[in-house]
Amino acid sequence: MHHFHYRNGQLHCEERNLQSVAEEHGTPLYVYSANTVRDHYRRLDAALAGLDHHIAYAVKANSNLSVLGLLADLGSGFDIVSGGELFRVIKAGGDPKLCSFAGVGKTAHEIKFALEHKIYCFNIESVAELDLLNEVAGSMRAVAPIAVRINPNVDAKTHEYISTGKAENKFGVDYLAAEEVYQHASTLPHILVRGVQMHIGSQLTTVDPFVEAVERVVPLAAELKARHNIEFFSIGGGIGIVYDPALASGQSEWWEQQAEPPLSPEIYATELVPRLTPLGLKILLEPGRYMVGNAGVLLTTCLYEKKGHAKNFKVVDAGMSDLIRPALYQGHHEIVPVRESAGDSQIKADVVGPICESGDFFCQDRDLADFHADHIVAIMSAGAYSFTMASNYNSRPMPAEVLIDGAEARVVRRRQTLDDLIALEL
Repeated sequence: MHHFHYRNGQLHCEERNLQSVAEEHGTPLYVYSANTVRDHYRRLDAALAGLDHHIAYAVKANSNLSVLGLLADLGSGFDIVSGGELFRVIKAGGDPKLCSFAGVGKTAHEIKFALEHKIYCFNIESVAELDLLNEVAGSMRAVAPIAVRINPNVDAKTHEYISTGKAENKFGVDYLAAEEVYQHASTLPHILVRGVQMHIGSQLTTVDPFVEAVERVVPLAAELKARHNIEFFSIGGGIGIVYDPALASGQSEWWEQQAEPPLSPEIYATELVPRLTPLGLKILLEPGRYMVGNAGVLLTTCLYEKKGHAKNFKVVDAGMSDLIRPALYQGHHEIVPVRESAGDSQIKADVVGPICESGDFFCQDRDLADFHADHIVAIMSAGAYSFTMASNYNSRPMPAEVLIDGAEARVVRRRQTLDDLIALEL
């Protein structure tokens, strides 16, 4: 589900006309739908109602304080991968005691910060990290709760850059070594064994890899419960969203459908709940993209049109510094005009930004609803891994972010100024 739609020829987010929002706040501009985030959280929560579970939103997907605050108000916990993300959760009103700290490279400083705020769990990804955690906790006269992240060697069949559950990936502890690591953890005086964790990748569009991974790790979880009295099993995130509805449904008009994810929460729950319930453990989930991906768009203005023998280019004022997914891993985003095109006017074109890189594009050789200089277009499904991956490359100020909730549109991050670019430099 999403809350973007055409009304009277104008693209709206909830009750707000995006043309007027862009005119008021300028472009490039990120716009988020509060009710899309709420709907996604509630739908996943309801699908899992028969299971003892808790949702921990993956902060890395979209870490704006207002987005985190929305989820905290719904009762969400948080999956964090840095001390900075924990700081954001706290500032947004989230409960650090509902935070799980993942990532292969936690520093002693970050571990200390997390222990001070009594987070729920550290997801351990190596024996060396486990030993450092024990050392830091000992220096604080504290006990650190842990889960070992298991690498089940399951191919999620997603892009290689967002696959995390295969043996050759850097994440997690080899499945066959898991019991040895847990045994070592049980001997450490400042470690509390609390659970087991896995995560096999992002943007999964079928339930099969989840089923394979759960079936592989469930026997281990049962054994760990018997030997080490663990209390939870975290099955990670990874539920995919629709980026290209034409491929997902055979339709081309993005705004005429309330696109269902290729893997719905209901299908996900139907397959996994019966496999997880007999464990008698709390089940943690760590969705990120599913919560916010289709809740955001990037509005950008067409600056110029270049027509040549080989290519047509639409040059817009957003670039790879604002949204790097297409350049980084060929991410697909629908691109639609904010003012609905008259008739069936289409053009095959590249939509490119102003960055001095040939990789600075949002699409190539795509059939698009035609638009021209000064027209505003929306780059859809830009709520996840978009602003959080933005940079100041080419000394470009980062865009503003606006959160729309019904008829209210509120700036939740102001646009950077040129002075902001150099504020930290000496």
